[in-house]
Amino acid sequence: MKTSKMLTTALDYLLMTVGSIIFCMAWTSFLIPNGLASGGLTGLCSIIQYGTGIPVGWTYPTLNVILLILGFLSLGKGFGFKTIYVIALTSLLFEFLPKIPGLEVVMEEKFLVALVGASLESVGIGLVLLRGGSTGGTDIIAMMINKYWPVSPGKVYLYTDIFIISCLLFVPDKGLVDLIYAFVVMLGFSFGVDFVLLGNKSSVQILVFSSKYQEIADHIITNVHRGVTALESVGWYSQKESKVLLIVARKYQMNEVVNEIKSIDKKAFISVSTAMSVFGEGFEEVKTGLKVKKNKSSEEE
Repeated sequence: MKTSKMLTTALDYLLMTVGSIIFCMAWTSFLIPNGLASGGLTGLCSIIQYGTGIPVGWTYPTLNVILLILGFLSLGKGFGFKTIYVIALTSLLFEFLPKIPGLEVVMEEKFLVALVGASLESVGIGLVLLRGGSTGGTDIIAMMINKYWPVSPGKVYLYTDIFIISCLLFVPDKGLVDLIYAFVVMLGFSFGVDFVLLGNKSSVQILVFSSKYQEIADHIITNVHRGVTALESVGWYSQKESKVLLIVARKYQMNEVVNEIKSIDKKAFISVSTAMSVFGEGFEEVKTGLKVKKNKSSEEE
């Protein structure tokens, strides 16, 4: 067990390191050399660099240290070592990556740069978040605000990103076009992170209306290995009682489930909707933030 835990921990830090490198290269190789910005603390640091000449490698660790101190004072020991590790590593990378020759990519097509930068940034941050790390920045601000005021973290991220990007208008030689590109990077990053974090975990809810519901249910359970729930229904036009099948599956299984249903009843009416979160056996565990205490009797056994 100890060996398995050590290997898991080593994998966590390896992937967080790779993610941190990709995240920093998105900025130092693409966005900053082409004068683009975005939201978040890194976006603010890049805007400071454009306006004052102070490099991101200096402002990024300084602001993160200030936020960490405020976070400790406000929230207590709420920050894990992984977050501190990622902040320290990315601070070093922002300082040394720009000094490596050949890593900067300057392109005339700013829109393409924005998409590439957002894609790399989302992959990097996604890897970090998947292994339980964080880059700090606006995450800490959101936690502090949420502790004292009933404001959701999502709104905090949105408002801070809009404020940070709007600061571009006060930077010499920056204007509305730069503002638009910054929002492109922000939106691309948001969609990219969702894809990296959810990926195959995205789920769908399928409702099946068919007179052959019993045959379909047995087939889905036996061959597709998905659970099926039969709901009582009444066709209001025909006034006939029947059953509607409810199937929850991963998004990548949707075509398989639909094809299997159609193979039994070509006239089956099928409704598919996206399920934002699915918790339970075979899907995700509910994250309550509470530690489950084991009974002494079970421990003794």
